[in-house]
Amino acid sequence: MAKFFRKIRLNLLSEGKTGKYLKYAVGEIILVVIGISSKMPSLQELDIATDKKLLSDLFATKMMIGVQNELILDTQSRNQELIALVEAELKK
Repeated sequence: MAKFFRKIRLNLLSEGKTGKYLKYAVGEIILVVIGISSKMPSLQELDIATDKKLLSDLFATKMMIGVQNELILDTQSRNQELIALVEAELKK
């Protein structure tokens, strides 16, 4: 396929048909740009992926904060129970 297009280019240039060659070159550039842009993810898709990642990270952080808060409350509750037990033992 590349040889075919190479022959077209060489023939157009050797025959002095610069205008046709320029049209051919512009068309080839447009096809390459279309091919590349169709393979690249759009900015919107990248934004959506980034948003999903941020939401996932936010959810994980919120869950970790919730677990930490529960641990703090449990620790405080256990400390109060221990203080009450120690005070009860000291009063005996």
